[in-house]
Amino acid sequence: MSHSSGKLAAFFLALTLISGLPFGLPAPVFANEPVTIILQGDETPAAIAKTIEALTRDGKAVTVRIAPPKKAGETPAEEANSALDRIGAFWNNFVVAFNEGNTSLPKTALLPGALAKAWAGNLNGATGLPDFARILIVLGLAVCAAYAVHTLSRPWLPARSLPEGALLVHKLMAAAAVLARDLLALLAFWLTARTAVYLLLPQTDLAQRITGFTIIAIAYGAAHAIGGRFLLAPDAPEQRLLPLPRAEHHFRRLVVYGGLAGSLLLLAKIGELVATDKESETGLFALLSLIALVYRLWWFWDLRNDMTTLILGERDGRPPHPLRLFLAHAAPWFYILSAILIWMVVRVATVLPDGLRWGVASSYTQVLLFLIPIMAVGLTATVRSLRALRAETEKPTPVRGALGQTLESGIGALAWAGGLSLLARIWGRLIVDVNSPEYAAAMSQVIYVASVAFSGWVLLTFLRAYFDAYSTPAQAAVPVDEDAKAPEQTPSRLGTVLPVLRGVVLGAVVGFTILMVISRLGIDIAPLLAGFGILGLAVSFGSQALVRDIVSGFFFMVEDAFRVGEYVDTGRLKGTVEKISLRSIQLRHQSGQIHTIPFGQIPSLTNASRDWATVKFNLRLDRNVDVEKARKAIKKVGQKMMEDPEIAPSLIEPLKMQGVSDITDTCIIVRLKFTAKPADASTVQRTALKLVYLAFKEADIPFASNAVTVNSADDRLAAAAAIAKQQAAPPPPAPA
Repeated sequence: MSHSSGKLAAFFLALTLISGLPFGLPAPVFANEPVTIILQGDETPAAIAKTIEALTRDGKAVTVRIAPPKKAGETPAEEANSALDRIGAFWNNFVVAFNEGNTSLPKTALLPGALAKAWAGNLNGATGLPDFARILIVLGLAVCAAYAVHTLSRPWLPARSLPEGALLVHKLMAAAAVLARDLLALLAFWLTARTAVYLLLPQTDLAQRITGFTIIAIAYGAAHAIGGRFLLAPDAPEQRLLPLPRAEHHFRRLVVYGGLAGSLLLLAKIGELVATDKESETGLFALLSLIALVYRLWWFWDLRNDMTTLILGERDGRPPHPLRLFLAHAAPWFYILSAILIWMVVRVATVLPDGLRWGVASSYTQVLLFLIPIMAVGLTATVRSLRALRAETEKPTPVRGALGQTLESGIGALAWAGGLSLLARIWGRLIVDVNSPEYAAAMSQVIYVASVAFSGWVLLTFLRAYFDAYSTPAQAAVPVDEDAKAPEQTPSRLGTVLPVLRGVVLGAVVGFTILMVISRLGIDIAPLLAGFGILGLAVSFGSQALVRDIVSGFFFMVEDAFRVGEYVDTGRLKGTVEKISLRSIQLRHQSGQIHTIPFGQIPSLTNASRDWATVKFNLRLDRNVDVEKARKAIKKVGQKMMEDPEIAPSLIEPLKMQGVSDITDTCIIVRLKFTAKPADASTVQRTALKLVYLAFKEADIPFASNAVTVNSADDRLAAAAAIAKQQAAPPPPAPA
């Protein structure tokens, strides 16, 4: 997967598949959950009767209780002690349930005889095919139907081959095709099996019930294999959503666990059907739940190092964040501990009067512990992958990019908040009275604080992404090559101003959010606001230079005097603008030094990087040169530069000769000029000098030399002057 967060999401999804449900207490439908009505004493009989009638109409079991009178003067500390007493009672109930299960283990030896006795009373198979043969035919037909659907759906849902480094979206699409084919096969198995049961086992007896539970157990185990194939893709590593180390090894462990879990679930249901006493059923449940727990603990222990490696992800040599490092090492132990705690809750549920509620809470808690990270990290990774896919064809604007990043982070935060609040509500119903006014007030307070904090966080995320879109990437602390091509674009005026305001705006958002939260918590913020006002006034009077710098910088920004990346001259110092803050500007000199200049100390400023730059320079030619010939040669050089794909984008006006600038005793001085982009002017000038030199050499246009000419009638002096002229080397052309 291309992103470590996507790996983390797939990892949590895999753990959901291997967690399973508490054996003997599968998660029931909420519609069948019993409802307890607690009367406070102020309800009317008509309202009570109407409520009970509405609930019983849906098939729910309704229990009516009278709320105990609240003790006068009961303090929150006493209410907290009551909650602690419930936790202590939970431990006592666990000890009782554990002892009862251990004591009842010998009674499980009676179950085979009870099964044989109950099996003899089957109505299906009394005539015609035996009951056992009917069961085999039902299962065989279901397996054949699943295989046929899986084979026939292959042309419509073919497997796709992906290149290395494919995006998460592409991997999901490829894996979804395989998943859809497997789910269709599972659906065909289920429908065929239920239809065959209706036709071959029409009588409601033990054979029919065991067949129904066998179908559920097979589907339960097949779901583990399908989920493992979807995530681990043992046959197609390139589309693997979960790059788990030893993926094939853990896929086999998952398939074994699915088969074991389905078998244990089937045995638990059979024991529930044939048990003649409570003790044998309790002993069987204790044995099966312990076997499932031992397997999960062994697998989590075997998975711990691979789990840590997966959460850390590919760091590319970068050290992991301390929080990620902590989560990577703590996650295996967290899931080991959660498996033990949920097993304890399930055991306690067998001895509680409202044990079904505790069983439901433990079942959904086990699912939510893995589903919450799946939804949070998975949705975040999906949005990130979609953004990356869109960025390949269309470069996002700063606003769109900020909105995308906010959505990416916000959707994950919403998943975390919603999942944790649901988890708190599930257990809150068992520990505290959710119908009390105190609970309603506390929840209202929590919801308001969470909403304000979330809104502030979303706004902060959007503004940070928006400001970062305009910020200039940090330059490496290495010498800059002068011959390197300058950037194509200079940051816009908005891109220069926004990074300056970044700290102020983000600080204001954080400050207002904190003030709103503490105000809601009952803390008076008026003294804080007054103190901040006095502090600001003191700073304004005591730091006049600071105020002058900030005000001067504000007007520099308003007048658009300079931008990041432009070359400026402040009179004393000059260089390229590298960073702008509220108080000062940083210039990078050509030699590498960084000049930090407060705005208040800049009396005037010259910007050498705006729009265009005209460069003029001189050439010294020999007095006997043909000026018109030189002009034509320079014109050809200018045309050649305008046709050069590397130089032409930097030129605005071509190179040309303005004419003769001066005539001295030893040379003729001609002036050349061109107009180019400011950042590329020096590079273009160096190129122009090189090409002019080569053109003059080819056209035999001499440059001025330092040779001395002597006119004399003496032959000896003439010969000496000729020798001196031959030895004198022509000087290189010197730019003005």
